[in-house]
Amino acid sequence: MPAAPLQQTLAAPAVVYGFGYYSGTDVRLEFRPAPINSGVVFVRPDVSGHARVPVQCDLRTDVPRRTNLRRGDVEVAMVEHVLAALAGLQIDNCEIWIDQPEMPGCDGSADAFVRAIFGAGIVEQDATAPTFEVTRTLRVEHGNCWIEASPNPQGQLHIEYRLDYQHDSVIGRQTASLTVTPDAFRRELAPCRTFLLASEAEQLRGAGLGLRVTHRDLLVFDQQGPIKNKLRFPNECARHKALDVLGDLALMGRRVVGNFVAYRSGHRLNAELATRLLNNAAKPMRISA
Repeated sequence: MPAAPLQQTLAAPAVVYGFGYYSGTDVRLEFRPAPINSGVVFVRPDVSGHARVPVQCDLRTDVPRRTNLRRGDVEVAMVEHVLAALAGLQIDNCEIWIDQPEMPGCDGSADAFVRAIFGAGIVEQDATAPTFEVTRTLRVEHGNCWIEASPNPQGQLHIEYRLDYQHDSVIGRQTASLTVTPDAFRRELAPCRTFLLASEAEQLRGAGLGLRVTHRDLLVFDQQGPIKNKLRFPNECARHKALDVLGDLALMGRRVVGNFVAYRSGHRLNAELATRLLNNAAKPMRISA
């Protein structure tokens, strides 16, 4: 039986600059090493007392199109790509210092965060990594959207996302499927960008959101394909949704072992599954620390 994996953190701080997609505000994000068993915590030095927002399911707020966390009056916004980067690289302990509420959007993927973390280096710590293992099937659904967790006999994390825009868009139907390891995540999921339809982009702009974002900052689709941009993978949209699933599962605050299959699910359903996995009183579920 393989030895239990050790916790990991960064070897040195790493900084990412950008602007928030929704707010348009310039932001500086710094990943900092953290001690064992401290988990992932956002720190807002712009708020009195350097307010801290730990990553956990019960701090998620219900907002459309993204994952936000709030503790008291302090919020951190659009955290899913940052959390996906940490989870994909198996970083267990990290402080994320952010001088604005919203994370930098960068190019709409997790790639900038992954590059920063790799540049700083990753080190093991002298404690076993906390892990949540799915040991029975659990599904959450809303209408014709669903996400399901089931055991993975190999002791791995596998995510499959089935995207279905039917005939409403050139995006159509796509599937992405990946066993998540740091190398596979870095190559196959981290570069995959946020996407939306041109009509959705106009709606956001009409509401005063995303005014600084251009077609170069993410994928915007019209009926011919991405506007002034090129796909990095034929199924990049489905891959990005798998990236989102990984980021939302990170709200569980530990590494996850299991098979996850999603059909048209979004952040709300992903987080609901994560919450129910943690809170489900009908064992057996195994949590190791």
